[in-house]
Amino acid sequence: MIDKLMKRFALSREGAKGLVRATAACAVADLVLMLPVGLLYLLVSDFLRGGHSSGQYGLYAAGIAGALVLVWLSEFWKYNATYFSTYRESGACRIRLAEKLRQLPLSFFGKKDLSDLTNTIMGDVQTAEQMFSHYVPQFYGSVISTCLVAVSLLCYDWQMALAALWVLPVALVIVGVSKKAQNYFTRRQTAANLAVADGVQECLETIRDLKSSKAEQQYLDRLGEKIDVLEVRHIKSELGSAMFVVPAQMVLKLGIASVALVGSMRLVSGELSLVTFFLFLLVVSRIYEPMSFSLQNLAAMNSLQVNIDRMNEINETPSQRGEPAFSPKGYDIVFDHVGFAYNSGETVLKDVSFTAKQGEVTALIGPSGGGKSTAAKLAARFWDIDRGKITVGGVDVSKVDPERLLTAYSIVFQDVTLFNNTIMENIRIGRKDATDAEVIQAAKDAMCDEFITKLPQGYQTMIGENGSTLSGGERQRISIARALLKDAPIILLDEATASLDAENETEIQQAISRLVERKTVLIIAHRMRTVENANKIVVLSDGTVAETGAPEELMKQNGAFARMVRLQTESQNWVLR
Repeated sequence: MIDKLMKRFALSREGAKGLVRATAACAVADLVLMLPVGLLYLLVSDFLRGGHSSGQYGLYAAGIAGALVLVWLSEFWKYNATYFSTYRESGACRIRLAEKLRQLPLSFFGKKDLSDLTNTIMGDVQTAEQMFSHYVPQFYGSVISTCLVAVSLLCYDWQMALAALWVLPVALVIVGVSKKAQNYFTRRQTAANLAVADGVQECLETIRDLKSSKAEQQYLDRLGEKIDVLEVRHIKSELGSAMFVVPAQMVLKLGIASVALVGSMRLVSGELSLVTFFLFLLVVSRIYEPMSFSLQNLAAMNSLQVNIDRMNEINETPSQRGEPAFSPKGYDIVFDHVGFAYNSGETVLKDVSFTAKQGEVTALIGPSGGGKSTAAKLAARFWDIDRGKITVGGVDVSKVDPERLLTAYSIVFQDVTLFNNTIMENIRIGRKDATDAEVIQAAKDAMCDEFITKLPQGYQTMIGENGSTLSGGERQRISIARALLKDAPIILLDEATASLDAENETEIQQAISRLVERKTVLIIAHRMRTVENANKIVVLSDGTVAETGAPEELMKQNGAFARMVRLQTESQNWVLR
C-alpha cells in the first residue's frame, strides 16, 4: 500500500507513511465526535425509562468530561499528523525534485522552460501541500469513519440505516464523475498560470530592450490580457467544482428527510421505538457533516492529479548515471564516429571523429550552427550521444557518473552564470576549499584584480543577480577566474574571450597559456586570432569535420579555415560610409 501511495501522490516513503497516520488520525477524530451522540442517546433512554438517579448523573458528567478529553486528544493528534507531517514532506519534496533535476541530462531541460520547472517545484508542491494538509487525509478519514458508523447502524436497524445512508454513495458518485472535468479545468488553469509567469519573467529580463524600443506599454497590454485569461480560468475552475459539489451536498440533505419520513411511518405502525427514532435523527445530524466537507475535498482531489502528474514527470525521468570510479590513462579526448541530435530528426553532429590531445590546445571553429558548442558539451557529458563513443583517457564518458566526470573539467561557456553573492565567493565556486589568497591569485591571472579593487568593497562586493552590476567583459573574466582556480586537467573554453577587448583578450590568452601545460584544452571560437596559436584546428561544418590539422597546414590547403581567416582579415578593414 505504501508503494501505491508513493506512486499515486508523488510522495516519499516517509510521506506515504505520514499520510496513513494522518488518515487514521482523521478517522479517529471523526469517530470520537460521535461519542456525544451516544451519551445523549443513553441519557434520553434513561429519562424515558424513568431512571434518573444522582449516581447516573455523575456517570454522565464523567462521560462528558471523558468525551471532551478524547475529543481534545484526537484533534491534537489529527493536527500534528496532518499539518506538521505534511509541511515536512513538502520541504522534502522540493529538495527531492531539485536533487532529481540535478541528476537529469540537459536534454530534459531543453523541453522545459524555467517558469515551468519553477512552477512545479514551488506551485505544484504548494498545491499538494494544501491538499495533504486540508483535504486528502480528511476525505479518506471521513470515508473510513462513515463506513464504520454505517456498519454499526446496519447491525442496529438496517431499514433506518438504509434510509440514512443511501444518499452517501449517490453524492460520492456525483462528485466522482467530475474528475475528468476537473482535470480539464486544472490543465487550462495551469497553462494560464505558466503563460503569466513566462510573461512576467520575460518582461523583467527584457525591460531594457522594451524601454529602448518604447514597447513596454504594448508588452504590458499583452501581459494584462494573459492575466485576464488567468482570472477567467480560475473562475471557471471554481464554477466547475461547484457544479458537482453543490448538487451532491443537496442530495445529502435528503437523507435527513428520508430518515424522518421512514422513521415516522415505522413509529406510527409500532415497528420502531421512539428512542431508536431519536437515535437516528441524532446520527444523521452528525454523520453528514464530515461527508459534506469531504465532498469538497474530493472535488479538490480530482484536480490534484494534474499537479501530481507534473511532479511524477520529473521523478520518473531517467537520471544520468555511471560508475563513481574514474581512472583515465591521461586526458586525451577522443570523438569516435559521434552522432547526436537534440530532437529526433534534427541532427547536429554526424559521424564526427577527432582527438584533442593532452598538453595541446585544440580549437573547434566553423560557422554558427556547425556543432562546435555541442561537441564541447558532449565531451563533458552534458548530453548523451546517440551514436559512436567519446572517451577521456580511454574511458567511455557515458559510463562515468556525470558529477565525477566533471571534476576533471574547468569550463567557461559563452553564457556566463554568476550568483548574487560577493566576487570572492563567485570565484571560489571553482574550488570551495580555496583560500582567499588563492582566489585573489586566480583573479589576477584572469585580469580581474584591477577592476575588482576599484569596487566599493573590493572582493566582498555583492554583484547582484547573475552579476548584473558588472559589465559583460567583467562577468566573463570572473567566470574565467573561477575556471582557473579549479585548475582541472581538462579546460573547455566556449567563446571565453568573446566579451573582451583586444588588449584584455591577449592578456587572458597569456594567462591561459601558463596553465595549459600537461592539460587538455578545447577552445571554441569565431575570431581567428583567438586560435592562431592552437596546436590543432578542427573545422566543424554542418555537423561534420570539414578539416583538421595545424593552423599552418590548413592555411596551405586553402580550404574552409583559410577562407575564414581571409574573410576576418578583410572585415578588419571595413569602414562605414
